[in-house]
Amino acid sequence: MADAPTPTLRLLSANIQAGSSTRAYRDYVTRSWSHVLPSGKRLNLDSLAELASNYDLVGLQESDPGSLRSGFTNQADYLAERAHFPFWSHQPNRRISRIAGSGNALLSRLQPTDLLDYALPGRIAGRGVLLASFGEGADAWQLAITHLSLGVKSRQLQLGFLAELLADSPRLVLMGDFNCDFDAPEMRALYRGTSLEPPPHRIATFPSWAPQRGLDHVLVGGFKVLDYKAVPAAGSDHMAVGVELLPK
Repeated sequence: MADAPTPTLRLLSANIQAGSSTRAYRDYVTRSWSHVLPSGKRLNLDSLAELASNYDLVGLQESDPGSLRSGFTNQADYLAERAHFPFWSHQPNRRISRIAGSGNALLSRLQPTDLLDYALPGRIAGRGVLLASFGEGADAWQLAITHLSLGVKSRQLQLGFLAELLADSPRLVLMGDFNCDFDAPEMRALYRGTSLEPPPHRIATFPSWAPQRGLDHVLVGGFKVLDYKAVPAAGSDHMAVGVELLPK
């Protein structure tokens, strides 16, 4: 009898801009109210839930944990319920009083064996990494979700921290909004110190209405990449990144 085929994993990384809708640079000004008010976000979240339902694991960045701008709704919880994910976790990293909050989040159809979160170093606090472990023994692997800083010096510190944190993981996925290209000079420490490799090809993810820059990535080690593509993520100013992986 032939062995059963090894199941693939479908993963999505999405900066959801707290459910806001941005379709042109002028919207940052004309729709600035959306950064403090909840109106219009529910429809975007429902569209995101429909997209997420096609994946096994979803990593979110700029997910609001519950503030005025989200209608005091934990957006990760809402998306997990709408897309029928049995497991979810949220790492709040930045809060502006009760007006706005932001963080990383995980939606998963697989039960994690462990969940940890870490604050990342940087000139301005408010960045972090959410680290989930799955499987046991030879099947064990880790998924890290992060959102790096805008400044090069802060990213250098953060990538050095991540390289040390993830150094001992032979099977690994790191996803998120890196705010730089995958071959930026500061990324070299990550490739040198971990099993992670650059993506199979370059995709543009920002701005979503006319993508020109590759800021969002899914980096893997110990997996074969079967599919790697940019995916529209409702009204967010970032495209999401969808991948299909096969364990090596």
